[in-house]
Parts: sequence; C-alpha cells; structure tokens
Amino acid sequence: MKKIRLWLVCMWLAVFNVLHAQQDSLQISLLTCSPGTEIYSLFGHTALRVQNFSRNLDVVFNYGMFSFNTPHFIYRFIKGETDYQLGVIPYVYFEAEYAERGSSVYQQVLNLSAEEKQTLLHLLTENYLPENRTYRYNYFYDNCTTRARDQIERCIKGTVVYPDSFPNRSFRSIVHEFTVGAAWGELGIDLCLGAEADTPIDKRQQMFSPFYMKEYASGAYIIGDNGQRRPLVLKEEKVVDVAPAETHSSFLSPLWCATFLLAISVLIGWWQWRRNKICWIWELLLFGAQGIAGCIIAFLFFFSVHPTVGSNWLLILFNPIPLLYLPFMVYFSVTRRKDWYHVVNMVYLTLFIVIFPFCLQEFNLTVLPLALSLLVTSASHVLVLSKKQ
Repeated sequence: MKKIRLWLVCMWLAVFNVLHAQQDSLQISLLTCSPGTEIYSLFGHTALRVQNFSRNLDVVFNYGMFSFNTPHFIYRFIKGETDYQLGVIPYVYFEAEYAERGSSVYQQVLNLSAEEKQTLLHLLTENYLPENRTYRYNYFYDNCTTRARDQIERCIKGTVVYPDSFPNRSFRSIVHEFTVGAAWGELGIDLCLGAEADTPIDKRQQMFSPFYMKEYASGAYIIGDNGQRRPLVLKEEKVVDVAPAETHSSFLSPLWCATFLLAISVLIGWWQWRRNKICWIWELLLFGAQGIAGCIIAFLFFFSVHPTVGSNWLLILFNPIPLLYLPFMVYFSVTRRKDWYHVVNMVYLTLFIVIFPFCLQEFNLTVLPLALSLLVTSASHVLVLSKKQ
C-alpha cells in the first residue's frame, strides 16, 4: 500500500513538473498501438505521450485503464455500464508493456503551438483529477481513441480538417478488419451487434478505431484562427518495433463446428426415423442451448445500453421461448404425444432461412447451419410422430 501511495505521489509530481516546463521543451504525441491477442486488445489502442525534455520527464496519458476486479464487472460490461479511467504512467513502462505483448507502437508528433500544448496539458491534468478521471466507456462513441482526439481538438486555436472518409465503412466492417484470425471472437461480436452496425458511418464515427484515427490524423490539417494552414502531425515514427505475437487460428472454427452440429442433427434425425423413436435428450440439449443464447441476446436487446445491440434481428432465431417451453417439449417427447411446437418451429425456421440473405442486417455465416440444425431436429420430430400415426 505504501508503494502504491509513493507511486501516485511521484506521478502527481511528474505531471506538475510537466505543466511548469519551459514552453519550447514540450512535445506531445499521439500513440497508436498494434492489436494484441486478447479479445479486448484486438483493435489496438490509443494514448497521448507528453515529453518534457528540459526536465527529462516522459509520461503517457492513457484513457484505456480498467480492472476485471471491479465488482460485477461481467454484468456491467454486458449491460454497457463499464467505467474506464484515465491513467498516467511513465513512458518506459508503457513501452515495455506493449513490447512484451508483441505490439508495435506508432508515434505521431502533434504540430501544436506552445499555447496549444499548455492548453492540452491543462485539459489532460484536469481530466486526471480523482473526480474527473472515471468515465462511462462506450466502444463505438466514447473510448480511449475518441477521448484523445477530442482533447486534441479542444486545445487547438482553429479547426481541424480531416481527409475524406473511407467509403463503404460500417461499425461491423471495421470490426471485421481486426478480427481476422479470431473467428470465435468475431462470431461473439456478430451475435451481439444489430442492424444499426451495418449502416454506413462518417469519418468521425470511423475514428473509434485507433488505426483509422491514425490514418485520419496523418492527412489532417489545422486552419488557425488567423487563416493559416498547417499539418496536424509534425512527424511520424515507429517507437516500438517488435514482431507481432504469433496467433494460432483454431482448427475448430465456428463454421466448422456449426456444420458438424448440422451433420450430427441429420444423423440423429435419420436414426430416429429408422428406429421410430424420438431422442428427447438431444432436443433438450439443442433447444436448451438455443434458449440460453436467446436469453443473452434478449437481455442485450431490451436492457443493454451498448450501441447497435437494440436492433438485432437475431432475436428472431435466438430468444428465451425455447427455454421456457423446454419442460413441455420433454414431456410431449417422453409421452409420445404430438407437439405442435415443432410444426410451428418448422415453418418459423424455414421463413427465417428464406429471408436470411435479404435482411438489412449482416449475419455471420455460422448462423445458417445453426438454424438448419434446429430445423432438421424439429422436422425429424414431426416425421417420426407422423410415421407412428
């Protein structure tokens, strides 16, 4: 505890010294970190570096600090109520952390006047006050990248003009650019995002992504209050150059597993037909899993404040109804009574699969064999009962 307090005191002294530096000895840079291998680091990271050459101080203001040990972290994250913090750490620690995880770091030195640097430092240190450092994180609209961009824009005496936006981009398409090789993570994200994630977004919205922000900053320029024009970035360099950590793509991809599940469903359906018997345990497992997935998507749809999740058409396929009906389904299967649920489910799933290519929402291809597995199971149930009759 004493070490923590000492470290905090040292950081406050470092920030104080930076603020009282000679104006010509300051340099402020935008840092962009390459993606890591963990799900929360797949999209890279953004921070601001402040160097005071006259006092030999070098610190990083990082809006991406959070803790998994926060009470009810998982629940708050799903509900969209995750709180992040602004942290200040020595640059050498920041550099070592990203070098160790195999992430390169790109530095863009900002072309700011002495007054603008002082203003930006004041904004950052004001944000670092205990009562200001915590903020409600929003992945698409208020994250470590957008916070850094907004503070830079606030300090500038004039207007920042960014280059033309990248065409045909949506939140989902940008996410997919950084989930290559992380198929399970991509599937999880796709299951949560709704149709709103597939609408075209403008350049400012595209800047939620650290590397998109980096590209926009490279081509941006400032039109000062006096009408003079200058580039936003003075120079660029790679300050941490490491080989990226090896990523091992899983042989068991989501699509492969879903296709295997479909094959198992067909085999069990054929076995039921030949034996003239319904395997109620299989229905219990399959429709139970559908209902559990539906509970998660329904919770996101109705209760989460995450952006885009409230327009998720997958609620048609994954909802809590199968889980609620499961006891009745098992009862009808064990007693060999006709269950109209499977008849309705056949029609329902067939319609879903037919409209699948025409939805306004982009579905992960893995959803198709999952829906077919459910359809085959309901169809085999109806056929077996029809055969008995």
